[in-house]
Amino acid sequence: MRALEVLATGPLALVQDLGRPGYAHLGVPPSGALDVAALRLANRLAGNAESCAGIEAVLGGLSVRATASCTVAVTGPPVRIQVDGRDVGSHVAVHLRAGQTLTLGTPSTGLRCYLAVSGGIAVEPSMGSRSRDVLAEIGPDPLAPGVILPLGAVQGIPAGADVVVPPAAAAELVVPVTLGPRDDWFDDVARGLGTWWTVTPESNRVGLRLDGTPLRRAEAFAESELPSEGLLTGAVQVPPNGLPVVFLADHPTTGGYPVAATVRRGSLDALGQVRPGTKLRFDPS
Repeated sequence: MRALEVLATGPLALVQDLGRPGYAHLGVPPSGALDVAALRLANRLAGNAESCAGIEAVLGGLSVRATASCTVAVTGPPVRIQVDGRDVGSHVAVHLRAGQTLTLGTPSTGLRCYLAVSGGIAVEPSMGSRSRDVLAEIGPDPLAPGVILPLGAVQGIPAGADVVVPPAAAAELVVPVTLGPRDDWFDDVARGLGTWWTVTPESNRVGLRLDGTPLRRAEAFAESELPSEGLLTGAVQVPPNGLPVVFLADHPTTGGYPVAATVRRGSLDALGQVRPGTKLRFDPS
């Protein structure tokens, strides 16, 4: 049987693919890898279709043993990778023999690394996806030592450039947004969102919680309540305390607080890599 045995997980390791879009009407968010580009790249390097499931590891510490010959690739931020204690590169295809162990160190920047394996992680799908949704608790459980992850059939030949430079996560991030639909609920919302915010430790796959100078409600809406409305990934929702929450892939599908802006899709991957303490501001231009 082609499989990976999980030996250690670090702070958190989840099976993720490209998610399960199309179920918002059932109250199920899209989920999937937070850094989509990193998972797609890992799969290409391992010879897989980009949609195959891999492992999303938070702050490294993941260790797995191959039960059969396979090809693996680790992407995301720069990170030390070892096979049986010997350093190998990240962002390249690496061959594992049966019984060999792959271990991830702690990335120097960023938050989430992605491990792809030839054939993909072949756990049972739920609603068309193998992704773990931490809010709805759909999909495979968070990984734990001793878990055996079956692998699918090898699909293709490992591929990729001779050198793929690992991207370093920025210490400060400027995030392009589109204002609305409820930007009129706040005084000078463009200026307020454009100040520097700090990502707090309460952030997770559901959303980034920010600390800074609270946004102020416009006088016309100071005592207003809003019926629940649909939410998109990247919605910047502002609760009564005025401190924004940026919703990520495991976000609720509806919410009753005003959404002042929405992050543009091209910046969502970067948000999946920000650590607590990172400074960011929003740019509506």
